[in-house]
Amino acid sequence: MMDKYSRLADVILLLEAEMRRQRIWSLEPPQKHQLESIQPFCVDTLNFQQWLQFIFLPRMKEILENGQQLPSCSDIASMANESFKKTIDGSETIVKLLVECEQIIKA
Repeated sequence: MMDKYSRLADVILLLEAEMRRQRIWSLEPPQKHQLESIQPFCVDTLNFQQWLQFIFLPRMKEILENGQQLPSCSDIASMANESFKKTIDGSETIVKLLVECEQIIKA
């Protein structure tokens, strides 16, 4: 189990680094009410890269640091692919890293 967490932590770090490299890492956090959306991926209040940065990555780090049960991921890579298709050139690396996250979690 620890190996799975370790591999996932590595991918999470690579994902953050890639978002920074592509300059889609925001220095300004969203407003509190934007983070409280009940819609999947906060589609009504955040764009997908904001959701990754301010919801997904912090939650995954918390889970890994506390040894909590991993969530069942559902279509994060598909959502990224669809969201980035028209907005972010070179997003293939981010999508691949999200696919890797899903594979590790499902294993």
